[in-house]
Amino acid sequence: MVDLRAAIRTIPDYPKPGILFRDITTLLSDPRAFRAAIDQLVAPHSNSQIRHVVGVEARGFILGGALAHQLSAGFIPIRKKGKLPGETVSVTYELEYGQDEMELHRDAVLPGERVLLTDDLIATGGTAVGAVELLRGLGAEIVAACFLVDLPDLGGARKLRELGVEVHALCEFEGG
Repeated sequence: MVDLRAAIRTIPDYPKPGILFRDITTLLSDPRAFRAAIDQLVAPHSNSQIRHVVGVEARGFILGGALAHQLSAGFIPIRKKGKLPGETVSVTYELEYGQDEMELHRDAVLPGERVLLTDDLIATGGTAVGAVELLRGLGAEIVAACFLVDLPDLGGARKLRELGVEVHALCEFEGG
């Protein structure tokens, strides 16, 4: 069995002093760890009739493509504002130190379609909550949200659960 937590590098004082950055690129570059992570993220949803996997820019694209392939589902990107060419819907969401905006093609999801939301990490939850708002605004049924890493002290997974979204994370790092 692969120790996924050990496959994730911690970089101290990035992007600013006092932050412990959880770098998943080391997990992604390890074929066994990457395969194990995708297998574990897919397992709870293999019989869930997922229509689309929705990945949040940018690392959610890496996971989302692999998950969609394994689930025989389509992949939908949620992008930063101004990056999608068609008609979009957008949401402003809270970051740890400010706000940002992301968008989704208006025709990406039909009402009632079952989707799996994914990103690399859940911290404060601002991005994930914004993604949930976008998807629900189009009528999607969010089966679950899945992440490689949860930083439970920052409360993001709790916020998603309070919105009625099932949350799966493969490992936790206490203390942010």
